[in-house]
Amino acid sequence: MKAIKTLPLLLLFILGSCGSAVSVYSDYDKNVDFSQYKTYAFHKRGIDRVAISDLDKKRILHAIDLELSNKGMTKSDTPDLLINIFTKEREHVDVNQYNTGWGYGWGYGWNPYLWGGQTYVSTSTEGTLYIDLIDAKKKELIWEGEGVGYLTQNRSKKEGQINEFVAKILAQYPPMKK
Repeated sequence: MKAIKTLPLLLLFILGSCGSAVSVYSDYDKNVDFSQYKTYAFHKRGIDRVAISDLDKKRILHAIDLELSNKGMTKSDTPDLLINIFTKEREHVDVNQYNTGWGYGWGYGWNPYLWGGQTYVSTSTEGTLYIDLIDAKKKELIWEGEGVGYLTQNRSKKEGQINEFVAKILAQYPPMKK
């Protein structure tokens, strides 16, 4: 009986943690010595092309500033690295139908007296943030990170979510040599 009472709490915890999960991927040039990069600047022309609100751009750039400064890097007018971002979003629509009647045989099923059931439709937005690091002298991409997760429409949680995306992406920079 005790297990039955804790099951809904466990299910709620699992579902709640799935909603805020960010999947992170990165790739880099294996011939680059990342210890040489100490300064950075944002690639203004590239960032200006990103099709998101200026407020969200500021949030992302602020989060990148914070993460890179925590790694000991500084912003500069003559940078070692140029940073560019891209975003993409995709709408998910989930349709679930539940039958409400007892059918023939065992459990739920078709019932000639109770037609259909209930249909639930939910939508969510999956967002992707790409962060590219470009060697400023060579103008070559040396590292790229990608974070994918579900976005919130709640304005009060948006900044925290952006910080989480950026922190998880940049946790993979610099790459570990194997």
